[in-house]
Amino acid sequence: MNLLTHIGNFFNDSAQWQGYDGIPTRVAEHLQYTLEALLIAAAIALPVGLVTGHYGRGGTVLSLIATAGRALPTFGLLVLLTLLVGFGLVNVMTPLVILAVPPILVTTYEAMRTVDPSSVDAARGMGMSEAGVLFHVELPAALPLILSGLRSGAIQIVSTATIAAYVSLGGLGRYIVDGLYQRNYEKVVGGATLVAGLALLTLAVFWAVGRAAVSRGVRRSA
Repeated sequence: MNLLTHIGNFFNDSAQWQGYDGIPTRVAEHLQYTLEALLIAAAIALPVGLVTGHYGRGGTVLSLIATAGRALPTFGLLVLLTLLVGFGLVNVMTPLVILAVPPILVTTYEAMRTVDPSSVDAARGMGMSEAGVLFHVELPAALPLILSGLRSGAIQIVSTATIAAYVSLGGLGRYIVDGLYQRNYEKVVGGATLVAGLALLTLAVFWAVGRAAVSRGVRRSA
């Protein structure tokens, strides 16, 4: 059987579309892990990136933090946390958040540093407060790059959230882990296809958000 046959058999099996192990349930679980981890990572990285980028300080430190975050082995961290604190959602969220923080943090900082200094100086010359400069001048101009950092973090989380299955949780990783254990390669290929499809859907969502949130003038200059 070729790859397309495996995929077709998986999705044509009516049993895959119902019950606790059905595709809708597993996709919903995967999306839950992804959204929770992305929100936590954004809550950590966005404020730090915005403030440090606004003042132009801490770039070297952020670079070191990002490098350290990228160097941590996700699966190894999952195993270590499981050994230390037992099974649970925290074990999955921690490595996923650590994985997503670096691209959001560094891209947000760099996005703020690419804003035209003349517009910032003009806003300050008009008496605008630092918060006003940040949110009304720099943030709108930096938004396309900031969204690209969020998109990178989201894609990495979607692709890596399959690790939840290794600590007896749900998500699309269940198909891959259970399929390998059962030697059911249709399930393995089907699960991998769903993860790839969800990653493509994530790209489409961020493209739509960018079109809606970023003004035409900023899009043309980006």
